[in-house]
Amino acid sequence: MTTTSPRTKTRNPELQAALDYLSLALAAVLMALNYQVFILQNSFAPSGLNGLATMLQYLFHFSVGYFSLLLNIPLAIICWIFVNRQFAARTLTFVLVFSGALLIMQKYVDMSRFIYHTEDGRSTLLAPVVSGCINGFIYGITIRRGGSTGGTDFVGQFVHKKYPGFSMMHVVLGINVAIAGMSYFVYDYNIEPVALCIIYSFLTTMVSDRWIQAGKRAWRVEMITSHPEEVTQAVIRDLHHSTTFLQAEGGYSHQGKTMLICVISYHQISQMEQILSRFQDTFACVMPVNETLGNFRKISRYR
Repeated sequence: MTTTSPRTKTRNPELQAALDYLSLALAAVLMALNYQVFILQNSFAPSGLNGLATMLQYLFHFSVGYFSLLLNIPLAIICWIFVNRQFAARTLTFVLVFSGALLIMQKYVDMSRFIYHTEDGRSTLLAPVVSGCINGFIYGITIRRGGSTGGTDFVGQFVHKKYPGFSMMHVVLGINVAIAGMSYFVYDYNIEPVALCIIYSFLTTMVSDRWIQAGKRAWRVEMITSHPEEVTQAVIRDLHHSTTFLQAEGGYSHQGKTMLICVISYHQISQMEQILSRFQDTFACVMPVNETLGNFRKISRYR
């Protein structure tokens, strides 16, 4: 179920845009660090088109930073013309900063003491687990800021624009499956890089989904009560939300009742239970809300 509150934006649009671009730039630097420390030295390809770039660097020593630029700049231009200019501009900002930061780290910064290697017998799982979680966090930030990390997201947006009924996820999934399959042949006909790519992709998706939904999930509470005013005042006072009244009738007794509908934040469910416990002849059913849109957080804004 979905009701309506994107993250509260700054009232100044120019300031908010600047904060969005700054967030994208910082996330890009973190992603470059993630690649340099956990991915590039550990013989596996991450998901997406950057996975292809990683394999090319492994084979031909052609930096992921250069390949990312060569791949994403034309895709960004196509996306700017045919799909969405804001999405293209923000994603290209991320790509430019990521590529620049990665090239600087590779050419001018000695990070050998920080890079994680698996050649000494330590667990090979650590690299895809850590890098997948970090990249999922980064991907969640870019989506919430109106951009993406580029690559498959550009392709998916373009395909979705041309064929709205075709799921973007099918495009991304198809590319990731191809990358995982190719890694078997690139990394010396070894099945381990395929497994590591799958682990990386799974963790990236799981963490990004959790981060994108962070702060958006809620509970919808439907209450049947003989004390609608008292319950509503308690909800307003304790939870800073309000209720919607609907008149109802009991199917057995045919007595008039009031149904109250309230959407509360995810962490407020225990407080709601305490409120309901104060009133006899009151019960509720609770349903998860996947996302809230609009201004549902503070009723005091309207007072």
